[in-house]
Amino acid sequence: MKMIVGLGNPGAKYTGTKHNIGFITMDELAFQEGLTFNKSKFEAVYAEAFIGTEKVILVKPQTFMNDSGRSVRPLMDYFNLGIDDLVVVYDDLDLPTGKIRLRQKGSAGGHNGIKSLIQHLGTSEFNRIRIGIDRPVKGQTVINHVLSNFPKEVHEEMLFAVKDSAKAIKYWVEGHTFLETMNEFNKKA
Repeated sequence: MKMIVGLGNPGAKYTGTKHNIGFITMDELAFQEGLTFNKSKFEAVYAEAFIGTEKVILVKPQTFMNDSGRSVRPLMDYFNLGIDDLVVVYDDLDLPTGKIRLRQKGSAGGHNGIKSLIQHLGTSEFNRIRIGIDRPVKGQTVINHVLSNFPKEVHEEMLFAVKDSAKAIKYWVEGHTFLETMNEFNKKA
């Protein structure tokens, strides 16, 4: 069994924001697989399905970004999953819009959702897919940047990154190691 967690903020006002790229990716995967987020537990909504022969749980924590670990840790315990069975999808200011980067570990890099996960999971060694949202424009705060929608001129690049992330997740779930998945999808970036 594998758990894929997309980070974001719940509520309609955050739906299309850059900070919600993890939720957007979960929604894309759910759409591709014909799933709905019809279950809830431990302050998260989730969908369960088989992708190939692997059971997969797609998760959108409802705790708000900065407290994501409070939801993810009990879900992992409930489903008896190890850290290697987890992939977290989230936004990254240091990557241009349209680019993705897969990693097996790392610091939070100032990302409060990842800080929360590291705190609750007790490790920084978990699989990640970072999706680029670019840096704020001059004079814009980071908070205003991440809570704004994608401008029309980069919408296509954002969708490309979301679909590429979904492909990477499926590649991993279909039996490739995360290292193999990194080698396959980081070379495309």
